[in-house]
Amino acid sequence: MTPSTDTQIEALRVAKATQKEGQTKEQTKLIAQGIQKGIEQYKKQQKAKARERDKLKKKNIQTKNTSSEDVADISALTPSIIYKQHWLPWGIVIISWIGFGAYLTYGSVL
Repeated sequence: MTPSTDTQIEALRVAKATQKEGQTKEQTKLIAQGIQKGIEQYKKQQKAKARERDKLKKKNIQTKNTSSEDVADISALTPSIIYKQHWLPWGIVIISWIGFGAYLTYGSVL
């Protein structure tokens, strides 16, 4: 069965299920045609949405790949920064603690 045949059968089934008393076969066929058009339009919209989602996924994948390549290129170009602390602040701290300890210990003598 082709998709349009499936759609026709589905539309006719729905039209018969919602058929009112006193409704002619021709009226039921017209309703089935309207339902069929609605189903086909819905399927077209869903296909268009699926294509749009696929495009967005591909675009996101491409941007992730290019951004990771850019980061790799940038990290290769820039030298790595190694933080090295200078000895002077620590030296001053140690000397001040020694001086404070000496003051507490020998301060009353001087």
